[in-house]
Amino acid sequence: METKVYAARIKDKEELLASSSGGIFTAVSDLAISEGDAIVSAVYNYSSNRNEFTLYTSKAERDKARGSKYMQAIPGDSYITAEEWLKNNKGKVYFFGMGCQADGFRKFAKSRGLKDRVVIIDIICHGVPSPKIWNDYIGGKIEYVTFKDKTDGWKKPRAFIIRNGEKEEISEYDRIFYGDWALRPSCYKCRYATTERKVDITIGDYWGIDRIMPDFYSPDGNSLVLIHSDKGMELWKKIQSKLEYKESDLVECIQPNLAHPTNEPLNRVEFWSDYKKGGIDRILKKYASEKMKTKIVKKLKRVVKTIKNR
Repeated sequence: METKVYAARIKDKEELLASSSGGIFTAVSDLAISEGDAIVSAVYNYSSNRNEFTLYTSKAERDKARGSKYMQAIPGDSYITAEEWLKNNKGKVYFFGMGCQADGFRKFAKSRGLKDRVVIIDIICHGVPSPKIWNDYIGGKIEYVTFKDKTDGWKKPRAFIIRNGEKEEISEYDRIFYGDWALRPSCYKCRYATTERKVDITIGDYWGIDRIMPDFYSPDGNSLVLIHSDKGMELWKKIQSKLEYKESDLVECIQPNLAHPTNEPLNRVEFWSDYKKGGIDRILKKYASEKMKTKIVKKLKRVVKTIKNR
């Protein structure tokens, strides 16, 4: 089917504020749980300090999965766990992941003859940074992490962790992430940075919506939803009553990472050389300083300008 495009957000204000963007993950997972289905998505493991794909069937577990995590998610045995769940249950499995992860699961499900029993939702991805840098940065156990706290609104997300009951800003790590130095080499050549996808639905932030749809924009969060398949459209119709939404199109909705992969920085080799020589302290001092923050802000403004020009 021809891809359909929507701007959307969940009606429930509390759920919206608890979500990174417009709460589409919550709306879909609520439906899945209510129908006795299972969900596979990335959940942060505070014991191992890793982002790990996990299968779950409850809202309590789902709530742990909410929120963007700027680090690689480890698949582990999640594909096999999903297959075993499908063999022992009558429901479906909803898989949420980045483009490469979702396509991997799609191919796995097809090879196992399970494609009709899975719904695959991928997420617009800026790129995946090294988990080693994350672990070096936080340096120990934490109790909570968020990269998109909406205290100051959806357009000004705050990143912090909680350790020993105290909140700690992690703006330096944020700068490393948005500086693009720490991404995987494959991210700069990503073939999933396009609107043409083989999954059922694509979701992400609808950046630029305040200009494109000022009458629909909300400072509390806005999602972009691309529906690629009949299965995706069937799901969309089931959750519509929980959403505020407005139809869009592939021209006005375009985001940088739907048009092309993130560009590799010219000094990426230098960054990794500095990291190997001086560790996390060296790269934070050199690449995450207030001076570098100014450069990154200018870069993000250029990205916003690009979106506006499109």
